[in-house]
Amino acid sequence: MSIFKPRTLFGRTLNTIAVVSIGFQLFILIVVGSLMLIPLGQRSADDLAALMISSAEMWQVAVAERPLLEQRFVERYNITLTDDDTQYAVSESWLPYRFFLEKALATRTGEPAKLLEHNTSQRGQWFWVDIPLKGERVRVGFPRSRIGVHPPAALLLVLTVGIGVTLLTVGVLVKRLSSPLESLSKAVRTLGAGEWPEPVSETCPEELAGLARSFNRMTGQVRELLANRTTLLAGISHDLRTPITQIQLALEMLPQEGGDPVLMAGIRRDLERINRLIGMFLDISRGLEGSPHENLLIESLLNDLVEQFRERGAEIDWHPCPGCREEVNAMALSRIVSNLLENAVRYGQGSPIAVNCGCSGKGMVISVSDQGPGIPEEELENVFRPFYRLEQSRNQSTGGSGLGLAIVRQLAMAYGWDVQLQRRQGGGTDAVVTLGRKPQGDIAVLQ
Repeated sequence: MSIFKPRTLFGRTLNTIAVVSIGFQLFILIVVGSLMLIPLGQRSADDLAALMISSAEMWQVAVAERPLLEQRFVERYNITLTDDDTQYAVSESWLPYRFFLEKALATRTGEPAKLLEHNTSQRGQWFWVDIPLKGERVRVGFPRSRIGVHPPAALLLVLTVGIGVTLLTVGVLVKRLSSPLESLSKAVRTLGAGEWPEPVSETCPEELAGLARSFNRMTGQVRELLANRTTLLAGISHDLRTPITQIQLALEMLPQEGGDPVLMAGIRRDLERINRLIGMFLDISRGLEGSPHENLLIESLLNDLVEQFRERGAEIDWHPCPGCREEVNAMALSRIVSNLLENAVRYGQGSPIAVNCGCSGKGMVISVSDQGPGIPEEELENVFRPFYRLEQSRNQSTGGSGLGLAIVRQLAMAYGWDVQLQRRQGGGTDAVVTLGRKPQGDIAVLQ
């Protein structure tokens, strides 16, 4: 079972395959060790025990030839025999061969056998054992190098290399599978944020390539659909203006005597309202058509808008930003700021409006602030919806058409900008426009 549970597909797949692979390696080591290495070690220890006992018997009998035998045993078998009874410590080595040898010696001599251990800087680590023979004890020794095996080091090396190779291989394979899915997930998030993603790469396994092709085809179809809808809306709005103009002309040509002045005035107001709505749709469709960007001096554009509203009687506290330039669509930015100013004038209850701008290396910020009643916290996002109004009576004297902020949000999204409404300290609303990101393409007029 996995020790931890990663959240990503890459992490989960890597974790699962790695745990299974490492478990399989441990199983192989256990099988090889129990069925091959341990029997070989036991047989080798038994052979060494037999050699040590046989050598000790020969050494005990041939007293006159002991020096020659000692030299021969060292040269041929790398063991040493002596009658030295120096006290050495009992070996506490965890080397499996030590246990095998002690067991083999005890079986052959009939008495418990304990390996002694002695370390010197010149000769290194040595093992000794006292073998009982006819009332005497012959001490036989051999160096640690005679055994030659290093089980802990071998086990660690096998596990380390095995785990490393497994993780590297699994990582490459899983990354090859998860990378297309990560790209697709990123593209979906981009599309969900109202921006157009780059086409997803189709150079991947066929199953994932089919998914990428479907997504790319769907993105193209949605983009074409929205572009067609924008064009259709613009066309309808434009065509409606002709009959409306004709109706207005007809009203002007009607004789003034005998008509109801109140009714006539109401008809003219309704026609003007329809004309304004059509103008809004035309403006937003032009803004979403992808007009060329200009390296614009933002202060100049904002200054013109401020003066236009001042001429209409609005009191505006304007804080310019000298020298700030941005690559922007002038028509789209003008429409956004104009709509925000319109809202501030309508809902600011005659109080002064503050317009500020500033730029930095990351982009530019424009804010329009009013001192009206403000917008409730839970409604700050709702007011960006088309035809949504806090005042639900649809009375033109208490509110607009409900399209102004929807147009602001749609235009901002189309050009990769950000628009946020914030409650102003002391009452009122701050509308903040952040510029500086590249445009992402067309977007539908109304969602």
